[in-house]
Amino acid sequence: MAEVAVIGGGVAGIQAALDIANHGIRVHLIEREPSIGGHMAQLDKTFPTNDCSMCILSPKMVDVSRNPNVVLHTLTEVTSITGDVGDFTITAIRHPRYVDETTCNGCGDCTEICPVEVYNPFDAGVGVRKAIYKPHPQVVPNITIRDAVHCIDCGLCYDICGKDAILREEEEKEVILNVASVVIATGYRTFDAEKKTAFGYLRHPDVITGLEFERLINASGPTGGKIKRLSNGKEPKHIVFIQCFGSRDIPAHRPYCSGVCCMYAIKNALLIKEKNPDIEVTICYMDIRAYGKGYEEYYVRAQELGVRFLRSRPGEIIRTKDGMVLPVENTETSELENLKAELVVLSTGLEPADGAAELAEKFGIELDENGFFEQIDTKCAPVQTVRPGIYIAGAAVAPKDIPDSVTQGEAAAMRAFLDASATE
Repeated sequence: MAEVAVIGGGVAGIQAALDIANHGIRVHLIEREPSIGGHMAQLDKTFPTNDCSMCILSPKMVDVSRNPNVVLHTLTEVTSITGDVGDFTITAIRHPRYVDETTCNGCGDCTEICPVEVYNPFDAGVGVRKAIYKPHPQVVPNITIRDAVHCIDCGLCYDICGKDAILREEEEKEVILNVASVVIATGYRTFDAEKKTAFGYLRHPDVITGLEFERLINASGPTGGKIKRLSNGKEPKHIVFIQCFGSRDIPAHRPYCSGVCCMYAIKNALLIKEKNPDIEVTICYMDIRAYGKGYEEYYVRAQELGVRFLRSRPGEIIRTKDGMVLPVENTETSELENLKAELVVLSTGLEPADGAAELAEKFGIELDENGFFEQIDTKCAPVQTVRPGIYIAGAAVAPKDIPDSVTQGEAAAMRAFLDASATE
């Protein structure tokens, strides 16, 4: 029976894998991280309904792990692809987990006893994790991973593991797959805020990115959902969001709109007001782009709850002994203001994922002028590439929100399914 490969285990890739598998086709879901879920797993709520992000995503993660037609390949990266539609050969490398996946039950005893703490990338660097860990409580597969770089080899985890699942040595393994078609759903990364030095990111502890704020406000995050200043642990009285940070920004070489930044800032502003209405929230914006179903009403609701929308574009953040000052011009009134903030959130835009250019070269497909995978036709063939049998979906194609990513994942799945069916 023909098989399909889906590269990328975010929500678009998961949806594509589920749709193909439910049509009776075997799917290989390839993810380079220890767990599937992607960026959506880091979020607290989704707009415009404020539904719990993991309440939507986690059942899909479990479904894809239990589906008999889906084979999960985590910690795995594609190195090459040969062949044509109906008969592709994919070669991938599976990186060592240093944990026996067949015996580990994810109990977490090894994590509790580990004495080493390092910054946790899943918490966007705000929280910490151990040297043997699970990125978050709802990982799929539910297996720990040992960080061989930071492990001090103290031996405590080996001793406490009743399953003897922790491995001292493990080699990379080559994986070869023969598939009829491929769906690429590798997602995105966020703009590196450190590139705009005038805003003091990483120099001022109370200047953070939107993704870092997502982890702060998340109940499963490092602060248990409490909004705190990283400088002193106190609740801020005034929070300022700066929009279009690395989007619609010619000096930063990011001329495109990232599509989601306005809405995720509005969402977080609403969550702040729901947690503590006394916190003053200001959103400095160029234009509010509330383009989806229910988005405009969501924007109005934020205004009604007291969120201030200030049409301005701050050029720098000045640090003072009392906090931070942002000199701005209100472009609706031409008045100059000095915003005093205790916490500044940079609404960073979306960029192509790390390695997107290399993957495009391996697969023989094109990139657009912004570095995302290029569609043949945005209207008539939105998931097709120049190479037959290779399809693209989600934020790997262009910045987009969760509903649009899921929809495009479904569309790519059906094209891949048709190719696989034609080869049987």
